[in-house]
Amino acid sequence: MTTPAPPHSGNWFTRGGWWFFVHVLSMGLLLPVPLAHAAVRTRRAPYVALTVASVVLVVGSFALNQAADRTPDGQYHGLASALSSLGLVTGLIGGLVLLILIRPRVFPRPARPTGWDRPPPDPAIAAVLAARDRRAEARRLAAEDPLLARELRIGRPDLARTYDDGGLVDLNTAPGPVIARTLGIAPVHAERIVGCRAAAGRFAAVDDVFAWADLPYEVWDQVRDRGVVLGR
Repeated sequence: MTTPAPPHSGNWFTRGGWWFFVHVLSMGLLLPVPLAHAAVRTRRAPYVALTVASVVLVVGSFALNQAADRTPDGQYHGLASALSSLGLVTGLIGGLVLLILIRPRVFPRPARPTGWDRPPPDPAIAAVLAARDRRAEARRLAAEDPLLARELRIGRPDLARTYDDGGLVDLNTAPGPVIARTLGIAPVHAERIVGCRAAAGRFAAVDDVFAWADLPYEVWDQVRDRGVVLGR
């Protein structure tokens, strides 16, 4: 029975990249080192066998090299020398290919959730995000076509309508209790907004509310999030 490779976090170097440095810099002579690491990490018999085979290959290549015939000027020649060179080249090139093939098995990529196993989105979060998108669309519509926005009664949740603006309130026309309820602010703050618009005529932009009405800073985000200004 084989044991799957444990998960491993980190960068390319720590996820087996160092194998290639050890192997190439040693000209294949240290091939058993990364193979032994793979065997220890996975505890798989095939990697143990590959480690032993690589040791035999390296040691055998050196043994053949020592047993090879030499010319008077010290050059190696003969069958033993050829086999030794073949073994070293095989260890270098074949070992590099082998490490490339086994590295993804020893260091599998962390599993990413797919469309089948990804947890479903939270309905509450989805509803809030959808309402936010509808508010943005309603604001765009109010800026581009104010007449249509008034006909759709954008920002007037107190009136009968079929268009869903995502929870906006018109700071120029909505009554104080509607403003307080929609923005989620205290009635006294909503009445300040109503009083300022009565004195000024109308707000040209939502930020005018902050300049004219004495609203605490903690309600500014709520006003910006759900407030909209339309003509009378």
